Amino acid sequence: MIIEFILAKPIASLVIISALITFFLNLVTYLVTDKKKMKELKERQKELQRQAKEHQKKGNTDALLEINKQMMQDMPEIIKHSFKPLLITFIPIIIIFSFLKGIYNQTSLGGWWIFYYIIFSMIFSFIFKKIFRM
Repeated sequence: MIIEFILAKPIASLVIISALITFFLNLVTYLVTDKKKMKELKERQKELQRQAKEHQKKGNTDALLEINKQMMQDMPEIIKHSFKPLLITFIPIIIIFSFLKGIYNQTSLGGWWIFYYIIFSMIFSFIFKKIFRM
């Protein structure tokens, strides 16, 4: 039934599938990310960037190097928090995309289905990020 719908209406089905996958990815990210910690890290990075711009305008290279060092110290923590959702969703997404590739290559979209998916998922990702306030 699902496969027949995909073959009959490839664009409509791709819109629905991209919405569902994007919702799943955003939901997992929302649930497993420590929002408070990420907000603190992002605010700290913004403040350090602001300070770096000021020191760059003044030509104060020593202070600029120190600020860059502080910014780099936060990177492992940011990566750790960003990596959790990826670990949870990686295998299911690989399986889903393998399945979709086999089906959509039989449709009028051919190999272009992935570009349509990317466009639709970017739109839905923007919408879901607003909904989840991420």
